[in-house]
Amino acid sequence: MLAYRACHERFTRYCSALAYGKMDTEDLVQDVLLSAWVHYERIREKGELLHYLIRAARNRSISLWRKRKFKTECLEKQHENFLAKGTSPEVLLDVQLLYRMLDKLPEKQRNALILFEISGFSMKEIADMQNSTEGAVKTKISRGRKKLARLLDDSSGGSSVGFLLRSAQTLFL
Repeated sequence: MLAYRACHERFTRYCSALAYGKMDTEDLVQDVLLSAWVHYERIREKGELLHYLIRAARNRSISLWRKRKFKTECLEKQHENFLAKGTSPEVLLDVQLLYRMLDKLPEKQRNALILFEISGFSMKEIADMQNSTEGAVKTKISRGRKKLARLLDDSSGGSSVGFLLRSAQTLFL
């Protein structure tokens, strides 16, 4: 539990962004934490618990998405939670649009953007998590932003990528 306390906030923010509209965030967090608890002795570098949790959450979410298709009750539950926090309906629509467009990006670009822009991880942290280099992460993020901007121009009529990413980031804080 001591190892987890240091990474709780960042991990739950990542899970919130990853789960948005597809599954319940708390279920994802609990599933991954249970798995980490059971397999804690297998984690080689105890200081890299956050990296293990991020990879496990990503893998778990992929497994869940394959097993069950998009369920509207998850999206409705998240909307109710965000509205209860005082989030405006306009921001919810913007974030919903952002996530529809993020789903159209290649997985590596989408994951890098969520980790960097929404979850607030540094380029170095993302490179460590993905067993990559900082240069490769910068490239994924740059290409992801550009592609996201093109997708948003085609479907939103002018909402900026930066505005939508900032909206998503504040929503998941």
